[in-house]
Amino acid sequence: MNRIASAFFASVPFFKESAISDSKSKKTADRTADGVFQVWERRTQLVKNELAAASAAQDAKTARLRALRLAKEAEDAEAARLAALNAPPAPVKKRAKRAT
Repeated sequence: MNRIASAFFASVPFFKESAISDSKSKKTADRTADGVFQVWERRTQLVKNELAAASAAQDAKTARLRALRLAKEAEDAEAARLAALNAPPAPVKKRAKRAT
């Protein structure tokens, strides 16, 4: 590499030598049985956390919608009760005489 390129790569944190050596040691650690298990365990825990968050969000949404539905049902029941109180009485139907 020329001097300009090496100065550029040294200034970028991704290309520093320590980052390269860290990534190599990480790759070799991931290849061991314990490393594979730790990666699997981290992914499993991440998925569990995401599912728990999604479940909590769904539960909150359900509770909010249930509260809205119950409030609307109570409002409708009150409106029906007031309408029944204010409604005129039903007319009495006369029975038709049957010819015998």
